[in-house]
Amino acid sequence: MNIMKKKLFFYPNVDLLHGSIFQSLIIFSIPLFISNMFQQLYNTIDTMIVGNYLGDASLAAIGACSSIYELLVGFALGIGNGLAIVTARSFGSDDMTLLKKSVASSIIIGIISSLAITIMGSIALYPLLQLLHTPTEIIQEAYRYISVVTLFIIIMFAYNLCAGLMRAIGNSVMPLVFLIISSCLNMILDILFITKFNMGVMGAGIATVISQGFSVILCIIYIWKKTKILIPQKEHFKMDKELYKELLGQGFSMGFMGSIVSAGSVILQYGINNLGTLTIAGHTAARKLYMFFNMPFSAMSLAISTFVSQNKGANQGKRIRQALKYAYMYDIVIASIVTVILLLFATNFIQFISGSNEATVLYNGSLYLKIVGPFYAVLGILIQTRYALQGLGQKMLPLISSIIEFVGKIIFVIILIPRFQYLAVIFCEPIIWCVMTLQLVYSFYTNSFIKNAGNDNNSFN
Repeated sequence: MNIMKKKLFFYPNVDLLHGSIFQSLIIFSIPLFISNMFQQLYNTIDTMIVGNYLGDASLAAIGACSSIYELLVGFALGIGNGLAIVTARSFGSDDMTLLKKSVASSIIIGIISSLAITIMGSIALYPLLQLLHTPTEIIQEAYRYISVVTLFIIIMFAYNLCAGLMRAIGNSVMPLVFLIISSCLNMILDILFITKFNMGVMGAGIATVISQGFSVILCIIYIWKKTKILIPQKEHFKMDKELYKELLGQGFSMGFMGSIVSAGSVILQYGINNLGTLTIAGHTAARKLYMFFNMPFSAMSLAISTFVSQNKGANQGKRIRQALKYAYMYDIVIASIVTVILLLFATNFIQFISGSNEATVLYNGSLYLKIVGPFYAVLGILIQTRYALQGLGQKMLPLISSIIEFVGKIIFVIILIPRFQYLAVIFCEPIIWCVMTLQLVYSFYTNSFIKNAGNDNNSFN
């Protein structure tokens, strides 16, 4: 290991290539979990303040465009993480020149992609809200919120790329620090814009953009001063067709994977929007809480992605197999805890988040959480395996799982939701998760690198 990498393994960087696997995964994932928690605060605080100060109709307005928001976030986050996988693999193979070239190329790809999304989103947003049968009484509010976020999608991408690159070299702490600062700023601006300046739901969107922009500035300053390994020079921006091919393949496969999943959510939102404003409000609050309780699993998936990428670069297949076993056990234990919490307190959570006393809002939202709770174990195994495959460099297999989800949601919207109403909405994703998990686990353990891991003589203890 060269001197540059040795210097990086002082705190807050975690060595994922040597030593105890489970300990490394937990230490690396804890900051990611806290980071995810504060990331959710961006949306949850918006929801709470809007629900408590502006009422059920405004809450439904944010909910009506939440699937579009997830579509944008999914693509930006997917590309950022996909590009960072190549950087992590370069780091694991000790190729610092390739690492810097991957950073330079990622910046170019990210800027072009963000501008394209902004242009397309600006044109298609309002027609898309109409296509989703957004109730007429809330469509203007929904558009005002989501149009602000879309206009500044490049800020969202910039943070995800910076955070992804720092995680690629084992640093999951500093992105968390910057996110905590920006989340606190977001809360202050939310209250200021909504309650003092009377900007409505658009104020929540503006607060989110400003806060994320501040976190980007902090990330760039830190990288410039503390992680010179991630700063490319002029020569590293030179076009490398093979590298661009790999980056585009990895980045866009993850981006499209996130987009396909979110597109399925957009279609599902179409079915939900036909069930009435109070049902939308209840589902909006439930989804915020669903995302909150999903954080321990998504944090581990990001840890697995970086772990697998680095160890694939170092040709340590045994460590990868063992890491997945630990991750699966972790998923089952955490899902059991989450299930008990939701069975006991789901209604209280919904009332707290929504600020509503409407029976329909509270009943539908709490029912969603109680039924989905046990399926977190399946969801955890699903996302750990998906991110492991991406860390191995697989592009199509994780994408196939997203297509399965997309098709499944179409079937539910066309056939089952009109007949079984909100109950079909609740069971839609858990049933699809089971099918996706079978496909992904089979794909992982039949992967040639993993099958041959028994010939890897490197220790994983």
